[in-house]
Amino acid sequence: VQLEESGGGLVQAGGSRRLSCTKSGSTFAAFCMGWFRQAPGKEREFVAAISSSGKSTNYSDSVKGRFTLSRENADNTVFLQMNSLKPEDTAVYYCAVGLGSFVYTNSRQYEYWGQGTQVTVSS
Repeated sequence: VQLEESGGGLVQAGGSRRLSCTKSGSTFAAFCMGWFRQAPGKEREFVAAISSSGKSTNYSDSVKGRFTLSRENADNTVFLQMNSLKPEDTAVYYCAVGLGSFVYTNSRQYEYWGQGTQVTVSS
């Protein structure tokens, strides 16, 4: 299984960025997909997750109302739309494949991880 993330970069506070994650293989539609992030000196934290069908989502309190997670199963891709970005959103963002079809918020419930993409928000 390979996960390819894209969309990271430098953005000013208040701006927007869209991250994408494409999974190899034919079983994309069967699994929850999630995003986590890790800032320097901090532990990896949950950002958002979406069920296999795309009908259920879960967001951390810190991004709720600003980030939107969606998926396109036909393209094996999930999208994390990030709006109203803040300097504290600066981190490496990781895409991950869940163990099953439900929405998971714990990193231990994810089996495969991408390499990460850096998002830097300047003030």
